Amino acid sequence: MRDLIVAVDIGTGSARAGVFDRSGALLGRSEHPIAMRRPSADHAEHDSEEIWRAVCVAVRAACAAAGASAARVASLGIDATCSLVVRDMAGKPLAVSGGEEARWDTIVWLDHRALKEADVCTATEHPVLAHSGRVMSPEMEMPKLMWLKRHRPEQWAKAGYFFDLADFVTWRATGSNARSRCTMAAKWNYLSHDEKPWSESFLKALGLEDVRERGSLPETTLAVGDAVGRLTAEAALDLGLDTGCVVAAGLIDAYAGALGVLGSFAAEPETLERQLALIGGTSSCIVAFSRDRKFGFGMWGPYYEAVLPGWWLVEGGQSAAGALLDHVVRTHGAGGEPSAEHHARIAARIGEMRVEEGEDFAARLHVLPDFHGNRSPLADPHALGVISGLALDASFDGLCRLYWRTSVAIALGIRHILEKLGESGYALDTLHVAGGHVRNPLLMELYRDVTGRRVVVPDTGDAVLLGTAIAAAVAGGLYPDLPAAGAGMYPGGTAFLPDARRKAGYDRDYRRFLALYRHRAELEAID
Repeated sequence: MRDLIVAVDIGTGSARAGVFDRSGALLGRSEHPIAMRRPSADHAEHDSEEIWRAVCVAVRAACAAAGASAARVASLGIDATCSLVVRDMAGKPLAVSGGEEARWDTIVWLDHRALKEADVCTATEHPVLAHSGRVMSPEMEMPKLMWLKRHRPEQWAKAGYFFDLADFVTWRATGSNARSRCTMAAKWNYLSHDEKPWSESFLKALGLEDVRERGSLPETTLAVGDAVGRLTAEAALDLGLDTGCVVAAGLIDAYAGALGVLGSFAAEPETLERQLALIGGTSSCIVAFSRDRKFGFGMWGPYYEAVLPGWWLVEGGQSAAGALLDHVVRTHGAGGEPSAEHHARIAARIGEMRVEEGEDFAARLHVLPDFHGNRSPLADPHALGVISGLALDASFDGLCRLYWRTSVAIALGIRHILEKLGESGYALDTLHVAGGHVRNPLLMELYRDVTGRRVVVPDTGDAVLLGTAIAAAVAGGLYPDLPAAGAGMYPGGTAFLPDARRKAGYDRDYRRFLALYRHRAELEAID
């Protein structure tokens, strides 16, 4: 009897696998690291074959932990970062930076090598960009492809396949070149609502008239919950599964998290439109759904049916959130390696200092968190971070003060995004948080107190894996559709309300936050 689902979440540094039953219970989980090559500050690359091996190791270990036999696994679901995988005409790895090591065939989502190409895209002012907040981000696939064609023409000439990472894994698992509507609508300027989803005039304006032929990009896509096919014999052997296992269409990782925490509301339109998913990890992603198409500057989307049938999805986010806190720890004189234990030690000391110093704790220290650009709502990938109020303090307590105010800045950035979403017509009152940030007590407190919103933490060990499992459960026939699977597999959540006593202080912080943006702009405008 096939009654289990295996879900895989491929992040920036690891592949995670979980085994779920049809009620949404996580029976076993495993994680395996992924290497990242950083040849320069703006370049980041993965080896897609290593990613596949990490997926296989994680799946085998998760199934072992769950005591799940291959004969019980109905389906396999995949979510991943929006990284670009490049393969040659024979399907073999093709180095994205050239050189002898073909294995580095993947441009990681956070790679910013294509900043100039993104600016070229934005300068076209093409109508397609209305669905990208009117500004192209270097994290999207088209600028990365432009960079490849411009700077590595010899590799472009050899290319035969361009994949979003989730689609690469489903191809590797099934041999099918089918693509996910989720990945293509969100990251490839694919207009899923349009009769002709690929805009030929847009591709021509970018000099990418041949991208579809060069990358084997199909005209049609599969919806979330559709099946790509069954595992090939080779893939089944690698994964420790069997060829009776169905592989579901892939998802962008943040959207899997959104499905995991909001899928239970899919059959309740009035309720769903007030909910927001905040998926916090290396970066932060905010996802909301609407029955109507609502545009907003600096927001990604609206994308039609990127997750739920008949719904538009909009996304805002921060390019560096958890990565920014890691950076603060790593670069401070009293810092070091940003391990989970080190973060916990810092958080504990911050708690003590807040009690000792009260409202005066780090009150004159202010941070703009745009160290890796501003994804939303300014849509400025060239933006830089700002720290105001530093003293000659290289102590551990000095690190704690900077860490705290950086955490406040991250939460203020989320408030800024919510304010702009509200101006675009999104009436959001509840934040459902998923991802690694649920383990950071400072951020979880700040998200509710700084934004003034109710915060819900799902009662599951991994909401991103759960969302992928929900989609796979539909593909595997365990549920008829996504609303049914979302309602049947979501375990509920624990709600936290903002502390009204802190409102005035964070309102003041927000005014200063916006003032700091103005001052940064003034400085950069001086000739």
